Amino acid sequence: MSAHADPTAVKAPLPDLPHSDSLSYTEKDIRDDDSQGKQKVDVESLSVTDEDVGSTIIEKDEDVAIEVISTQDDPELPVFTFRTVLLGVGLSAFTSVLATIYTFKPQNATVSQLFCLIIAYVLGTAMHSIMPSTGFWRYLNPGPFNIKEHTAIVIMSSTASTVAVAMEVIAALDLFYNVRLNAAVAIFQIFASQMIGYGIAGLLRTLLVYPTYAFYPNYISIVNLLQSLHFGGVLNHKKRRYFWIVFAAIFFWEWIPQYPFPLLTAISIICLADNGRHTFVRNLFGAGSSNEGIGLFSFGTSWTLISQGYPLVWPWRTQVNSYIGMAIGYLVLTVAYYGNSFNGRDLVFMSTSLFNSKGGSYNQTAILTPANTLDPSKLGSVGLPRYTTTYVISQMCYNFSLGAAIVHVLLWHWPDLKRAFGGMRFLHSAQDIDDPHYQQMKKYKEVPQWWYLLLFLGSLAIGIGCSYNHGQWLLPAWSVILFTVISCFIAICIGFIAATTGFQIQIKHAIHILSAFVHPGKPIAVMYVNLYGNSTAYQTLAMLQDLKLGQYTKIPPRATFAAQLAGSIIGSIFNYTMMISIVKNNREALIDPIGTRIWSGWIIQGYNSSSVAMGALGKELFAYGKPYYLIAFAIFIGLAFPIPFWVVHKLARKDSRLARATEYVITPIVALYVGYLPYSVNGQWWSCFVIGYFSQVWARSRRPKWFKKYNYLTSAALDGGSQVILFILSFAVFGASGNAVDFPNWWGNPANLSVDRCALTD
Repeated sequence: MSAHADPTAVKAPLPDLPHSDSLSYTEKDIRDDDSQGKQKVDVESLSVTDEDVGSTIIEKDEDVAIEVISTQDDPELPVFTFRTVLLGVGLSAFTSVLATIYTFKPQNATVSQLFCLIIAYVLGTAMHSIMPSTGFWRYLNPGPFNIKEHTAIVIMSSTASTVAVAMEVIAALDLFYNVRLNAAVAIFQIFASQMIGYGIAGLLRTLLVYPTYAFYPNYISIVNLLQSLHFGGVLNHKKRRYFWIVFAAIFFWEWIPQYPFPLLTAISIICLADNGRHTFVRNLFGAGSSNEGIGLFSFGTSWTLISQGYPLVWPWRTQVNSYIGMAIGYLVLTVAYYGNSFNGRDLVFMSTSLFNSKGGSYNQTAILTPANTLDPSKLGSVGLPRYTTTYVISQMCYNFSLGAAIVHVLLWHWPDLKRAFGGMRFLHSAQDIDDPHYQQMKKYKEVPQWWYLLLFLGSLAIGIGCSYNHGQWLLPAWSVILFTVISCFIAICIGFIAATTGFQIQIKHAIHILSAFVHPGKPIAVMYVNLYGNSTAYQTLAMLQDLKLGQYTKIPPRATFAAQLAGSIIGSIFNYTMMISIVKNNREALIDPIGTRIWSGWIIQGYNSSSVAMGALGKELFAYGKPYYLIAFAIFIGLAFPIPFWVVHKLARKDSRLARATEYVITPIVALYVGYLPYSVNGQWWSCFVIGYFSQVWARSRRPKWFKKYNYLTSAALDGGSQVILFILSFAVFGASGNAVDFPNWWGNPANLSVDRCALTD
């Protein structure tokens, strides 16, 4: 426990307190008292109260970064302490191993940043309480576990817990092509593929980290929680207590819909009345199981699923655009399927699998030579694969979204782009940017741009070198450079969208199709392109978000840089070593399409299947005039989506309803969400709509003080509690430990129906 958590302790003289909702009695004050014998402070005696929170309504979305998050900083707080190093390295190793294990499990689970944050807080405060703080020990225990130590550990461990795409590709090469990379080459390949993205991110700081408009909505709750846990004051004491109450409440609730009563994950009156009798009802209203239906009017009570819509943190503008897309999707997906679009009426409504001409599973290996290239004669006898109608539309919408994102950023953010890149200003580390968080950071030494440029070029060179294996190129050097350049430009677009709306554009379908045309008939090359065309863009985005996290919590930029590198190095080593061990000991189970209840290679098989389908059949499926050519051309069609709205906005009278309405529309989000529903379960979206309205409209405008104090903290508490209980359930009953324990069947957990009682399962 921290030194200021005991209300019965002796009171120390209090400093003058500024009016702030976050940092009135700083960790430095507590640390000074603590170093003089662990004297404790009564937080209830502090004068900061709820009244210090302003009641003004937050008008602009980006203003939450100023109204909700404190800009105050104590530059004397240590960052790299014994606790930081020990917990950072230890949790990085633990989370990277756990995430790698999850990659080869039948359950779809991840290690979240919030999970790392909570574990780090518990261990960090425990170390402070247990370890002596006098004499030599004061160097190991310099005071209360502080926000900067905590954030550095979170950055390290969450970076390590992100399973590198390179590791998954290396596993696929081993399992399906018997291509085994040297251990050193594999580790350097994993590390280099991540560092390329980090180098790009550093060069984009002027555009996507420093300014206020780049506020990353998904990170507001994380920072709000960190400040509430570590900053002093009566209000923060109340916020900590509120956090743990909500955390405990969702912890004890979430196991109910997840395990004994799964009907609560997707409640549909229509499905309950139909009871699985009609296929049309299942397709339109079903939502309880994967690929069951699109979930019209279905409500869920599982926060694990509801959190996918970010109803408490995404700005209402982002949410409205996503709901508009879904509303269009309900109509488009249903009409297209029952209208036999793309000749898919005889297939199932939703699936991402490949089908043969008779509707059965497509045998991909039957059309390949022993060298895993396309055999035209075999293709002639087997025939081309088929996609479901909904999956075709989904892929088109993802590509529409990417094309729209490019033009959207160019049209609506051209002044920002010009300001950052004009005169090559982005190459200068020191910038004159009017953001209160950035202004506080100017006291610290910045990371020079040439560090990031050197990191980028060095990692690119290593990546090229590691792509050459035993006399052959897994991916030619020119292709590595080509897709890295493409990824750089895409990263700017998806970075702008994520920084201003919280939404992440998906680019994997576009990269797959592009790689199929660049490397026709070469599945390995198509699969390897993921490292530089797809992974690089998302690694860039991840680094940008962590750089913003460092700016919000006032970690010196060079400390953030070091934490990122350390997490990546540790993650690369443990990703590879754990992967090799699992692949070596469970090869047959990982190759088997079904797998076992303990091990499954479904993620790795997905990379292989996509590479075979795209690499071997790209031109046969997606070239002009072929069955699914619209998927490829959707990127170019999407380029036109934002233009009408921008033109009308420019022509309309300023501040008119028409001008505001056209500015409100974010076409990349609308386009993607039209095709978003054919994935996973869909019982949560109507709950997201209701919660999002009460949070981002009603509470933000009618209860602004509560909104600023508790809205984002509520999100963090709900996310944290549900993730911890899901982690426990994964190992206790869901089979992550090797033994799955099914809950007995009853009305709320039916045996022969889907969990929402909308589809027969036997």
